[in-house]
Amino acid sequence: MRTKYYRVLPVLLALCLLGSFIGVPLSSAREKPLKTEAASPSEVTGTYRLILYGQRFANDVETIAIFDRDGDGNTFDVFAPDFDFKIRKDVPAVEALKEAREFVSFHRDFWRSQLSKIMDGKGDIIGFELRPLYNPIVYGVSDILDVYYWPKENGGIKVTIKLIPSVEEKRFPGIGEGPASGGMR
Repeated sequence: MRTKYYRVLPVLLALCLLGSFIGVPLSSAREKPLKTEAASPSEVTGTYRLILYGQRFANDVETIAIFDRDGDGNTFDVFAPDFDFKIRKDVPAVEALKEAREFVSFHRDFWRSQLSKIMDGKGDIIGFELRPLYNPIVYGVSDILDVYYWPKENGGIKVTIKLIPSVEEKRFPGIGEGPASGGMR
């Protein structure tokens, strides 16, 4: 009897693994995030849907401002709960830059901000981001965010935002060290 289970177990395991991949189109598995590159404030023109992510608590370093250009057919969708960000619509460029700078600079370890343009697959600018750079002495690096822009169907852009692993581990000791580790090594 025992041998029957040992013969079936690998087959069931293979089916479970295969089942986790079914339903994911191959095109999305190969999709690359959109590129960003340095921008100057003079490139920010027009009006925007301003997405202000972060400032959820006094020591929140996971903060960024995203400028979603009005009327270009693309919509940035932050992959996070609604309470993690706020959206302002129809914000003129000058006002959006000013508000974004104030928003990302609130933390005591803020050093300076970095403006980048977000480009679609053809190289056209579809938006901007303003991210905070922090004092490198505090975190070991100044840019502590991993932000990716993933193209979706119908002009949607999925935005994922998280801290880089080295900063995440410092903020939440014990992650990945097993249950009930309490951060003790």
